[in-house]
Amino acid sequence: METNLKVSNKSEFIESFKNRTKQLSIKVIQLFNNREKTTALNVIAYQLIKSSTSTAANYRAACIARSKKEFFSKISITVEEADETVFWLEILKDSDIVEEGIIQPLLNDAEEILKVLSKAKTNTFTN
Repeated sequence: METNLKVSNKSEFIESFKNRTKQLSIKVIQLFNNREKTTALNVIAYQLIKSSTSTAANYRAACIARSKKEFFSKISITVEEADETVFWLEILKDSDIVEEGIIQPLLNDAEEILKVLSKAKTNTFTN
């Protein structure tokens, strides 16, 4: 019975984390709605939207991997994309293009997502 509980909790975590990465992507997309367009903002918006949506999409792909090697490959890509998302959010924050109060919650979420993904990558062959 305890084994089923662990599997259930793991399944719930996976679904919850899929949703969390997707929600970050949506928040990033919404961040750029109704903002005055500048060259810098357009470039950063493009890069940030790409990296955040790629994080979510590649995490979903990792979750249906057929082997540990395939999972490791997909989760490695996901870690890179999550790190890039953190980078672009830091650029927005540090350049004062978007108010810190708006960016900081997104940055906090992206950093937490990156930590979880990095841990999953590290644990792939140790468990």
